[in-house]
Amino acid sequence: MHPRLKIILTIDTDLKMTHLVRTLILFLLCRNAAAQTPQTQLPRVLIQAGIFQIDAQVAATNDQRAIGLMYRQDMPQHEGMLFVFDEPQIQCFWMKNTLLPLTAAFVADDGTIVNLADMKPQSTDSHCSAKPVRYVLEMKQGWFAQKNIKKSFVLKSSVFKSAQVKGTSRP
Repeated sequence: MHPRLKIILTIDTDLKMTHLVRTLILFLLCRNAAAQTPQTQLPRVLIQAGIFQIDAQVAATNDQRAIGLMYRQDMPQHEGMLFVFDEPQIQCFWMKNTLLPLTAAFVADDGTIVNLADMKPQSTDSHCSAKPVRYVLEMKQGWFAQKNIKKSFVLKSSVFKSAQVKGTSRP
């Protein structure tokens, strides 16, 4: 008798073992399905890009940032995801398990776009900020180009520290 067949027969005749194996398989299947669920219920923030408004989900914890926009089948044009880190540093992103082509805007504390990177779905190619940043805004690929938003463009939002204009004061 084949060894695998013997194990299957043994499990099948032992009801407790059968129940345990079925429970374990169900647990593993559910855990895998939950891991492949896109996160769509994160807090949101509005970002102003000139005359355009972005409704961005905020990924601020390690777990939220790790999942990002993975497994997302679609996303409205005006939506994106803002990744928020504790300290400015070189940020590098990849697209493993991400189904949509995206553009990452690496954003300085004051909202200035440091650089942009187009990213291909399902790729492990690394795309990094040109200098240390605290924020990364991901949008559908082509969104920034269609709006003529490039490096050095300043985004406005309550999350960015506004740049102080020197030499002006108000009483």
